[in-house]
Amino acid sequence: MKRTVLLVWALLYLFAMPSAAQVSVGENGTIYGNVFTDYYWVAQHHDDNIEGKNGFWFRRIYFTYDHALSDAFSTRLRLEMSSEGDFNTSAEMSPNVKDAYLKWQNDNHQILAGISSTPTWGLVEDVWGYRSVEKSPLDLFDFGSSRDMGLSFKGDLGETEKVSYHFFFGNGNSNRPEIDKGKKMMLSLGYQLTENIVLQGYVDWNDAAGNANRGDRKTLQIFGGYQSDAMNLGALFAYQRRDKFSGGNVRKLSLMSVFANRSFTDKINGFLRIDHLFDPYVGGSNNAYIPFAENAEPTFLVGGADYKIEENVRLIPNIEAIFYGSSIGSGSRPDISLIPRLTLSYQL
Repeated sequence: MKRTVLLVWALLYLFAMPSAAQVSVGENGTIYGNVFTDYYWVAQHHDDNIEGKNGFWFRRIYFTYDHALSDAFSTRLRLEMSSEGDFNTSAEMSPNVKDAYLKWQNDNHQILAGISSTPTWGLVEDVWGYRSVEKSPLDLFDFGSSRDMGLSFKGDLGETEKVSYHFFFGNGNSNRPEIDKGKKMMLSLGYQLTENIVLQGYVDWNDAAGNANRGDRKTLQIFGGYQSDAMNLGALFAYQRRDKFSGGNVRKLSLMSVFANRSFTDKINGFLRIDHLFDPYVGGSNNAYIPFAENAEPTFLVGGADYKIEENVRLIPNIEAIFYGSSIGSGSRPDISLIPRLTLSYQL
């Protein structure tokens, strides 16, 4: 394992060229990557054990190799590493497989076999534009996974190509091995209403047959986005039903989010996002980098500025905050969480 880590780091160092985001390997291969790293300070938190902690960490290191086999077939292998982000673990980072697929493409249609991106929040993340700062809303609140293993069908329909589709039939266990008898089906349909406005509907069903620890999950998401050179805007509503949750209970979760980013100059952008979960975030205390209280409805805010140092190097001062409604049960309302960060994002 240590040799693998050292090899990946050596390759990252070798190909770290901010002035050129990609490096060609042979005639048909390309190597590139992304890094998100922060200096963080937990200025205030409901958990006294976390409050006051500060330091440096890597929230993501991506290392990607794309290879074109022919005009129709291509492959991708992407490795990912990150600090644990649980404010406790001191283990060294280890790489894991983020993408590993074979892609067939014919005009506007693609079929991918292996581990690839799901349709759950790909468009939302594109319009949000700041994955380097924070996960997209459904990702942050654990409504699904950005990756799965299986077969993916995606493309554009019609002569105008205004309608897009992405159907995924997978294991339903992210990029990890299958552990039950069920499968997960995901479908998104998008419509490019105008040059700048896109609408999308998304549904999934994760059948957990044979998994005694988790029941079925069904998700619905409606999203609208506006994109231009000067500004991006987005708004979504998501609903998820979790059957047999915590030994037989059913949970129904609703989430809303609005966000925007805007260019002020060629080198300075600003961004702001507000998420509200209409239910306590059960399991949120294990959320990496920003643990949530589990006994009250959370409202999450993140905002900041984006300074483009060079084309592929960005310095992003930002602050994350969580406000809570009245606690469920006899406990008191959780304290507000405030986490200022200085984020460095760069491409390899």
